[in-house]
Amino acid sequence: MQINLTDNYPYNMINIKKLIAIILLGIGISSVSFAQKEQKLWFDEPAENWNGALPIGNGRLGAMIFGNPVNERLQLNEETIWAKQGDVEEKQGTYKYVKQARSLLFQGKYKEANDLVADMILNKRMPSGTNTYQELGDLNLTFFGIDKVANYKRELSLDSALVNVTFRSNKVNYKRTYFSSAADKTLVARFTANKKKAISCEFVLTREELNNVISADKETSGEDATFMPSGRGAIVLEDDEIIMYEHIENESGVKFEARLQILHKGGAVKVIGNKLRAIGCDELELRLVCGTDYRGDNPTELSLKNQRMTKNKTYNQLLNAHVKDYQALFNRVDLDLGSNELVYLPTNQRLNAHKRGAFDPALLSLYFQYGRYLLISTSRPGSLPSNLQGIWCEGLSPIWNSDYHININIQMNNWPTGVTNLSECHEPFLQFVSRLRERGRISAKENYNARGFCAHHTTDAWHMTTLFGKPQYGMWPFGAAWASTHYWEDYLFTGNKTMLEELGYDVMKEASLFVLDFMVKHPKTGKYVTGPSMSPENSYFDEQGNTVSVDMGPSMDLQIAWHLFNTTIEASKVLNKDLKFRNTLLKRLEQMEKVKIGLDGRIMEWSQEFPEAYPGHRHISHLYGLYPSNQFNWKDTPEFLEASKKVLKERLKHGGGHTGWSRAWMINFYARLFDAEKVFENINLLLSKSTLPNLLDNHPPFQIDGNFGGTAGMAEMLLQSHVGVIHLLPALPKKLKNGSVKGLVARGGFEVNMEWQEGQLVSTTIISKRGGICNLRYLDIYKTFEMTKGEEITLSKTLQKIK
Repeated sequence: MQINLTDNYPYNMINIKKLIAIILLGIGISSVSFAQKEQKLWFDEPAENWNGALPIGNGRLGAMIFGNPVNERLQLNEETIWAKQGDVEEKQGTYKYVKQARSLLFQGKYKEANDLVADMILNKRMPSGTNTYQELGDLNLTFFGIDKVANYKRELSLDSALVNVTFRSNKVNYKRTYFSSAADKTLVARFTANKKKAISCEFVLTREELNNVISADKETSGEDATFMPSGRGAIVLEDDEIIMYEHIENESGVKFEARLQILHKGGAVKVIGNKLRAIGCDELELRLVCGTDYRGDNPTELSLKNQRMTKNKTYNQLLNAHVKDYQALFNRVDLDLGSNELVYLPTNQRLNAHKRGAFDPALLSLYFQYGRYLLISTSRPGSLPSNLQGIWCEGLSPIWNSDYHININIQMNNWPTGVTNLSECHEPFLQFVSRLRERGRISAKENYNARGFCAHHTTDAWHMTTLFGKPQYGMWPFGAAWASTHYWEDYLFTGNKTMLEELGYDVMKEASLFVLDFMVKHPKTGKYVTGPSMSPENSYFDEQGNTVSVDMGPSMDLQIAWHLFNTTIEASKVLNKDLKFRNTLLKRLEQMEKVKIGLDGRIMEWSQEFPEAYPGHRHISHLYGLYPSNQFNWKDTPEFLEASKKVLKERLKHGGGHTGWSRAWMINFYARLFDAEKVFENINLLLSKSTLPNLLDNHPPFQIDGNFGGTAGMAEMLLQSHVGVIHLLPALPKKLKNGSVKGLVARGGFEVNMEWQEGQLVSTTIISKRGGICNLRYLDIYKTFEMTKGEEITLSKTLQKIK
């Protein structure tokens, strides 16, 4: 195949404007005003590799679309396809050694304590490549009759969750459309042309470990045919009217069955060897469904059930149901940060221009909405939460198992849910955390002789909570405690008392019980501290120069405990229950060690001012109280905000923020500090240094939390509500002086629309979803309104009512 770049750009109006954009970019002009509302990623060439492909997903079933006119590849995923080589079991009775480690740490014998933790407490088995998320496989299509290609365009429309590929070859115009429908639990691909009998292709469904061993030996033609992969780490192909081949190798993983239905108008479909071949079709449509036994279903029955859902539905019915379902979520928020002619450049070229210093405000709003698109596509009620790669991972042994890291990554995946009006997408995480309790109770008892439940730095589809690995990342039992604070966040945004009463409070209480029991009194201060624990995933030098990780009372532990206890207390008040336990938590808050500021003016990361082994470390765990918690804020603890600034300055000076998710965390930190220009600087760095051509986050390699953290940070620069006041435009950068946003949500259930010009608020509209007191702030203007459910008020720049 040859793509002719000259023929690819006829002199129509769109491409004249693209040419103007290129000229303006070349001479350094990037401030021409131009209104462009389309929210699309688009490219003028196929993806060279996975990092350029376009993602689609319905929360469960996803694909990466490469868009090659001749050799198309759809890399497929289903959220529950995990390998399972066995459990990482708890060591028995390790709480005895935990007591010894505490004694050593209190004596200042840090190296000895670190060694004891490594040798006697931590399970050394690291489950890398064992219990891992895996791809479903690849659908490879080879098209015939296509060689020289012109007018090529590949695009992802964020407002409809559609990927379209269009091009011209041999005087024929081709169009290919892809989407993954949550409404019909089906992934759909449709191939059309403006000439009869123009679509001929051969395709095969493969999986890495099988080396295309699947075969077929009969031919068929007709209105439709079905192809079926199935197995535990294997593939089965079936034409359901003719033959079935089974090949099951790995009996320990999730068993799955996917069915690919082929519908066509004109021409014929035949089974030839291990492939299906479509010959001379006017139109061709593929519908993929999948069933697994992860939730106790029979994969065959479930895949058949999903396939039957669409049996009598036309393509247009599937398309309309998909768009309606998706837009019900996506269309809640609209963001306009301004635009210029750079929007006429392909997305990868815009990203490259951004890296060279071009100002492209529409690229920022595109990135923001892309994060919302990814969240809707990976996390729907009833699904698993988004893992390290969302639902998109390549191969059978992805990096970091493509699992759930719960020392920030899975939490960051859920940061945008409330504020960007996607609280439904938070539900899978809340359900998942609850399911950690069964094994988490065992981890708490065996490792710490504690009540409640805990989880350490990593978990998987089977809700592993085991203490394993090395001290610098493994000796940290606060994953569940952090995750449990999300129930209160959900309530603050949604007012969903049922979720809090039936699930959230019980989980929060169990997590609090563990933290209560994990704490011990420091023999010198009499204050309660946690430990042995550490500051993810950092280390320090002890007095002898040894590199050590474990400590008693690391700063992040104390901040998470403060956050968890306070949110559990507030939930107890809302539900009017558990007064005795509430008072226990209040008392412990008074008895706890406080977070300290060191002699250098920075918040201390550990209990002492130890020299940092990695001063530019990617984790900035001791600023948890700044974000996502509200412990540090300008109203109550301004000295900790000043100390936070110094932490960030030192981290960045030594190379901090070098991973995508870490840079995204920086955006949120600086938004809470009201440092608008640092917010803008870090947004630019996130796009310049940690973003792939398809706008997915680059850790490196791809890791989706940076996308979600970046989206949350951009929302945080426009709206904050974590201290009981809805603060409008708290960290608006000067470069983004004109714009508007509709549909952001503040805690208390207030939907906020704003418009600003020349950096100043023009007007705002507040809609109360559930009624209550609305405390507003803009600059140093404060107003309070008592609103009823459904009430809408519009205010001027001085927060005076307009109507």
